[in-house]
Amino acid sequence: MAASTSGRTCLEWFRRERNWINEQHLKLCRIPAPTFFEEKRAAWMAQQFQALGWEARLDRAGNVVATLSGTSASPAVAVTAHLDTVLAPRTPEDIKLLGDGRIAGPGVADNGPGLTALLALAAAWKAAPPLNGSAAAPMLVANVGEEGEGNLSGMRYICRAGANQPAAFLVLDGPGTDHITSRALASQRFEVTITGPGGHSWRDSLHGNPVHALSRTVASFTAQAGSLAQPSPPEAPGPRSSFNFGIFEGGSSINSIPTEARAKIDLRSESLERIEKMAALLTQAVDQAVDAENARGSGPKVTARIKDIGSRPSGELAGDSPMLEAVRAADTHLGIRSRLDCSSTDANIPLSLGLQAASIGAGGQGGGAHTPAEWYLPDGRDLALRRILLTVCVLLTSE
Repeated sequence: MAASTSGRTCLEWFRRERNWINEQHLKLCRIPAPTFFEEKRAAWMAQQFQALGWEARLDRAGNVVATLSGTSASPAVAVTAHLDTVLAPRTPEDIKLLGDGRIAGPGVADNGPGLTALLALAAAWKAAPPLNGSAAAPMLVANVGEEGEGNLSGMRYICRAGANQPAAFLVLDGPGTDHITSRALASQRFEVTITGPGGHSWRDSLHGNPVHALSRTVASFTAQAGSLAQPSPPEAPGPRSSFNFGIFEGGSSINSIPTEARAKIDLRSESLERIEKMAALLTQAVDQAVDAENARGSGPKVTARIKDIGSRPSGELAGDSPMLEAVRAADTHLGIRSRLDCSSTDANIPLSLGLQAASIGAGGQGGGAHTPAEWYLPDGRDLALRRILLTVCVLLTSE
């Protein structure tokens, strides 16, 4: 395919149109798309697909689904990238082009490269169809709900599509070309809420204090869960695990006892057994902290509630699967050295359902994801775009 006239022309398109591709990256990242509020970016992506000659629609979940007319109603391959970001620009000027060629600002690396790759693939496929007149083409999806508490809602909806469900999913997430995520990292998320009567910090000092109880919970859990979260270095043997209290809230003034305190925790592990142990330890830590706070004073007591707010299932791509063979074939042809890894991405859902799926980077370099210092450098992006195109073509022609 790469040696054919149509294949070479399509592959060359990515190098020739670097400036256009970089412009699309800047434009889309300047449209805020925090989780649950992806509508404006989704509408913009749909317009771009339509302008490039693809049929685009928004499904009931809010995903943008683009297909070429005349192709199968049940696409063999879906290429996806998530729309949402952890942080969002407040103004378009928050997304900057720096003097060294980097793009800086919220979401430029996660997942600006993936969404840009969808547009580049759509443009190249339409301008120079790579498969010698074949009607086969992928379904392109810009999906919602990957970050934060989105709970992979967009991908869950796509995988419930029934007869129109793709047979394979190539997920584009972040920069780079060095990895193939073929194992889905499981996670469980909880919200811990502790409530009490509140009161004056001096007059009612014997009332139960929700913030004090929640602080005890965090201190107790982190002290005891350390052994379950080991080994943490990537090179260490055994299943990796982690925990993170990402949100801690409570109180209204310095001299008022809070009526409520709330925390959200993310538990992750390559071992489902370890996640279950950490979840049990969290319940134990909450109970002990509430008991300790209530034993401290003689006033009204605090109570606690633990709510399950999301989970990501595990799964694994078979070593001899057509998906893995396709990516490796593209890597061999392009001279890319990649490794298999385990991570939490949109691929978790199809992998957990026994479908073929893998997540790869969309090229370039990036850093600072999920922070205000996020950046992306597009150097080498066209290599990753050729990798994506070749992988998709191998999958389509092997059906």
